[in-house]
This record gives sequence, C-alpha cells and structure tokens, in this order.
Amino acid sequence: MEKIRPDFVLIDLDGTLIDSVPDLTYCVDEMLKQLDMPPRAEAAVRNWVGNGVERLVRRALINALEGEPDEALFAKAYPIFLQLYKENTSKRSQVYPGVLEGLRWLKENDYRLSCVTNKAEAFTVPLLQDKGLYDYFDVVVSGDTCSKKKPDPAPLLYAAEQMGVSPDHALMIGDSKSDVKAARAAGFHIFCLPYGYNHGEDIRHYNPDVLIDSMADLPKYLKAKGE
Repeated sequence: MEKIRPDFVLIDLDGTLIDSVPDLTYCVDEMLKQLDMPPRAEAAVRNWVGNGVERLVRRALINALEGEPDEALFAKAYPIFLQLYKENTSKRSQVYPGVLEGLRWLKENDYRLSCVTNKAEAFTVPLLQDKGLYDYFDVVVSGDTCSKKKPDPAPLLYAAEQMGVSPDHALMIGDSKSDVKAARAAGFHIFCLPYGYNHGEDIRHYNPDVLIDSMADLPKYLKAKGE
C-alpha cells in the first residue's frame, strides 16, 4: 500500500490503546459475587467487551454474548457495576506495547489526533489521564457524547466535524468490527490491530484497509512530516 497522510487520525480506546479487560473482569466478578452469582473470569469478559459497559453487564448476567437478562436483575446489577468501575477504572489496565511509540511518532509528525470510544465519558477521561494518554488528543468522543455509538458512524462524523476535517481525509485506527463498520459508513480509511476485542473473530474477516501488528508500525503506512 502507498503511504497516506490523513488530515487527522481517530483512535479507538479499549482493545486498541489500552487493555482494560483486567479491570472490567474484576468489576464483573465482584458485581456477581454481590448478587450471589458465579464469577465469569477474564476469558469470557474478553469476549464480551466493546459495546459499552451496559452491554457488558447484560452479557455477564446471562453468561453469553447474545440475549437479555431479567430486567429486574439488571436494574439491581448495573449500579453495583458502575460504582465498582468508578473505583477500578485503571488499576489493572495496561497500555499496549507500541502505543506510546506510535502516539509520539504521530505527534512529532504533526498529525492531529482524536480518541473515540463506546466507553462513557466518566470512565474514558480518567482512564486516559491515569495512563498518561489524554494530552495526545485534541478531541475525545465518548460513548455518551453522541446519541449513538459505534458501529453507527455518528461519533466518527462528530469527531471529524469538531476537527474541521472531511471524513474522506480521515483515518480510524481500531480493533473491532464495530470500528470497521463505523469507519466504512463514515467514509474514513480504517487500519486495524489484531490483538484487541472482536468477540473472538479474526478482524481480517472484516477487511480493514491495513492490518498493523503494533502502533509502532504506523511509519510504514503513514507519511512523515515533509515526506
């Protein structure tokens, strides 16, 4: 592929920048413990994340990717999870290898950056701040910034509008089919990383423009300043 130079780069959070599953697993299992239900453990949670914490809680309650729990049970469980996650947003989460190198290279080469996630703002901003990533981004679009979440294109189009950039001159970097679907619908280029959260599916099946092993590999695909 010939190198490109988008006018701005929009990057997903969970599964792309940060492995947040350890904290989410802790909160899921502590919530279930308070409800006298069995824990689900990290392998299951890793398969369920990516659509916001409400969807995660619903999946944890039924121990499945698809389906709905009893609404009375959900109404009892959700506030428990929210309180747990408020106190455990970043304690166990880790920035993926290569992320800092990639972000630094992007900034050094005058790329404008935005972060877009389905995670609510109350959790997004503290997580980015605690992991030292917040200041890299000009705009942060959280799961409750717009009326719709990915895979709807609305958050991507909102970010492009905030940055004053045409979608066809923008790049999305993500890890899931939601990212690919949102990028395609918005008219963005889409690069994907293979290590994130895609409900057990190989992201290659969704045909991103480029599959990169690490954000440290971005210089292979994006033009440097003056290049």
